[in-house]
Amino acid sequence: MNFCYFPSGAGPKALLLGLLLCFVPSDAATSGPIMLGQSCALSGPAKNLGIEMRAGLLAAFGHINDRGGIGGREVRLISLDDGYEPDKAVRNTSKLITEDDVFLLIGEVGTPTSKAVIPIIEEYRIPFFAPFTGAELLRVPFRNYVINVRASYFQEMETIASYLIDSLGLERISCFYQNDSYGYDGLEGIERALAGRGMQLVSKASYERNTLAVMGSLRQIYRADPQAVVLVGAYTACAEFIKLSKTKVSPDLTFGNISFVGTESLQRALGSYGAGVIVSQVVPDPQEDSIELIHEYRESMKQYQHDAPLSFTSLEGYIAGKLFAAIAEAVPGELSREAFIDTMEKTGTFDLGGLVLQFGPDDHQGLDSIILTSIYPEIIDLDAPPGAPAAAAGSK
Repeated sequence: MNFCYFPSGAGPKALLLGLLLCFVPSDAATSGPIMLGQSCALSGPAKNLGIEMRAGLLAAFGHINDRGGIGGREVRLISLDDGYEPDKAVRNTSKLITEDDVFLLIGEVGTPTSKAVIPIIEEYRIPFFAPFTGAELLRVPFRNYVINVRASYFQEMETIASYLIDSLGLERISCFYQNDSYGYDGLEGIERALAGRGMQLVSKASYERNTLAVMGSLRQIYRADPQAVVLVGAYTACAEFIKLSKTKVSPDLTFGNISFVGTESLQRALGSYGAGVIVSQVVPDPQEDSIELIHEYRESMKQYQHDAPLSFTSLEGYIAGKLFAAIAEAVPGELSREAFIDTMEKTGTFDLGGLVLQFGPDDHQGLDSIILTSIYPEIIDLDAPPGAPAAAAGSK
């Protein structure tokens, strides 16, 4: 925090200005460790997402620190558990900024939690870096302090709709979604994608965040006899919905999920019920090590986070950590928040080792490409030709 100094005889306006400055967090020290803050789900039904995102970040920072850090400074991460609940995310974020004096916030997990803390981020003018969400509210309107790695949910839904309708020829699509800003964003995404094809959902129904109460939604959705269901939820609820659908309705239905579901967690939760389940991805296949970055990620996870699984989520965390370091190392002179953002915009292109991200003054999203995967019996890239390795998520 900034220290307060009030000269003797200062008038009321000077005293008021001094008090306000006392509560503006600094850019943190120019020497010593660079402290980064993360609020994410480390408990509850969405905990795997937070645990894996954190593991990827820690693996990246372990790799970076063992090679001299950033200008000789170690990168440290403070992770606080919000259980995927907005009110806890607000408390965590306030603490990280005002008490822990972090340089920026990184790896927030979820749309409702991100939405809740955006006013705090903008008030304190602190970068909100690489959140694990494709929410449109982090992209439109443009927000100077929000920096996204991944493509948006709207882009993912367009890819899913293209596969279900243009490739498979399905005509009756429904949507099962979480009853909050995440679910609404995904719902709007699939409705837009269908509208572009002169179609609309045949049914839709929601469930409450951090619950498995899906039976009412199940009945509501299947009254319309859909051929496929697009799901916008966490892995626990989506797995419950899919398993009940296959046992009570039909084993041959098709399901489309967006990346936030957590592919490997969904696969484990589904067990033998994974046939016909599609997931869109916004980063490369973590099992694909022909890309230099992926090979480095796998080796770093083995060395620094060997108890955490290789997954699309932990890879996204690793990419976020590597990108932070690449931008910070490119900053000329003293590392400050404004210089960090300015450098990212002016440098524009960052090659992390076969994965290229691109930014600009009005573009704070690094990647745009989507790949589709099938999660059973193994995670297969549906876009790759037979026998080919999984395709990497490309740059713009």
